[in-house]
Amino acid sequence: MTKLKVMTFALPGVLAAAAAGAAVTLSAWWWVAAVPMVLLLVLAVADVLQREHSVLRNYPVLGHLRFAMEALRPELQQYFIERNYDGRPFDRDTRSIVYERAKGTDAEEAFGTERDLGEPGSVYLTPSMAPRPVREEPPRVRIGGPHCARPYEMALLNVSAMSFGSLSAQAVTALNTGARRGGFAHDTGEGGLSEYHLRPGGDLVWEIGTGYFGCRTGDGGFDAGQFAEKAAHEQVKCVSLKLSQGAKPGIGGVLPGAKVNAEIASVRGVPEGVTVVSPPYHTAFSTPRGLVRFLARMRELAGGKPVGFKLCVGSRREFLAVCKAMLDEGTTPDFVIVDGAEGGTGAAPMEFADHVGLPLTDGLITVHNALVGTGLRDRVRIGASGKIATGADLVKRLAQGADYANAARPMMFALGCIQAQRCHTNTCPVGVATQDPRRAAALDVPDKAARVHRYQEATVKSALQIMAAMGVDHPRELHPGLLLHRVDAHTVRSGAQLYEWLAPGQLLGEAPRSWAGDWAAADPDRFALRRAATC
Repeated sequence: MTKLKVMTFALPGVLAAAAAGAAVTLSAWWWVAAVPMVLLLVLAVADVLQREHSVLRNYPVLGHLRFAMEALRPELQQYFIERNYDGRPFDRDTRSIVYERAKGTDAEEAFGTERDLGEPGSVYLTPSMAPRPVREEPPRVRIGGPHCARPYEMALLNVSAMSFGSLSAQAVTALNTGARRGGFAHDTGEGGLSEYHLRPGGDLVWEIGTGYFGCRTGDGGFDAGQFAEKAAHEQVKCVSLKLSQGAKPGIGGVLPGAKVNAEIASVRGVPEGVTVVSPPYHTAFSTPRGLVRFLARMRELAGGKPVGFKLCVGSRREFLAVCKAMLDEGTTPDFVIVDGAEGGTGAAPMEFADHVGLPLTDGLITVHNALVGTGLRDRVRIGASGKIATGADLVKRLAQGADYANAARPMMFALGCIQAQRCHTNTCPVGVATQDPRRAAALDVPDKAARVHRYQEATVKSALQIMAAMGVDHPRELHPGLLLHRVDAHTVRSGAQLYEWLAPGQLLGEAPRSWAGDWAAADPDRFALRRAATC
């Protein structure tokens, strides 16, 4: 009874305490629920009042899902939707083979190809019934015409033009270190010669653009003294004058003053903190004849080192005008680099990347034919650049007229690039295309340099294996007849049949009808196209 009484008297207190605790708990949960609701209400009001996005005014709060999905779309596309063979700009198969070769693992696949080999546009390499042994040592290409005093032995595959500023210091250092180990060349890009190009000791092709960075006068012109001084570097093996770039031919550039820090200013030879404008045209010359004379002057200033130019081909007539200027002046560049419209860039307007300039196949065949037809091909070597990532890519370009090739984005893949396509935002997630010190620090230079070396070596080895399977001992034995093109579901034609190929010196005699108009209209003293006659 005593216990029952105690419990009877205690029960109201227990119930009261429990009710108070429940009230406190409910109050806490109310605030937990209320805070997000208040925030959503504030967001909804802000969405309705803002004027920038109509979708948010019509669908406050919920409209943000559209922007979230848009932000996630590239990653969802790359990792969950695209197939191994249809991604762009580089498909998964191509990226994987670069990664595997860079890591030194077997770049092989099981169970056969996933590609539709009967699809129109497919290109097949022709195997021989009598294959040859694979060469142990890759051949090299001598760059240097009759006026070149210091020719250079170029590798079959080299690092294409990428500037310090577009790439991080760690990326440039790793590329040049890999080039030194593998004995291939590294194109500096038009951003100037930096310590990151020079310090590792790899061979360099110094590229000079319209901004003349590194050899620039105060008003943006060409400084012969600075050029001669820097071209004398032992590591500078060749000099390349950039006329245009595949992804954005005919465009200049603007580097905002906020990005011109002390290091960039020193490398490019511009004032720190001042906006730098690169015009779309050169100020050192304005005609084909002026171009040829300027190239000859650069070679003289460079102490006889090979000098050439890079372009994305547009008008066949304009290139023929340059060939006429070469004939008139009695001098030629030592090399021409043909950059395809499918080539890469850190940033370019979509309209230019998608619509301006010839793809590499057409540009390469145009330049090769023009030099052959004018009798100059044996004096000028041709480099090819634009989506050359595998041994098969390399062999195809050599068969179409190139003497050697350059690769940019595949070399970035070897560095660890994941094709995030954020090169222009300074937020590259792997530290390759950024100037953010924190992001760039993630790139381990010794490891990535080894990967660049392994990738180049394995890709050239693959090309030599393919050539041996085709019955070819040396790249000079490759020709367009060894490429078979599927025209439609029922027709396959060789490159020799599909395209027109000029005979040596043919344009100097009776030009073929298909070339006669452009050859007659080509003027060595003007780049501009002549308008067609009107009645």
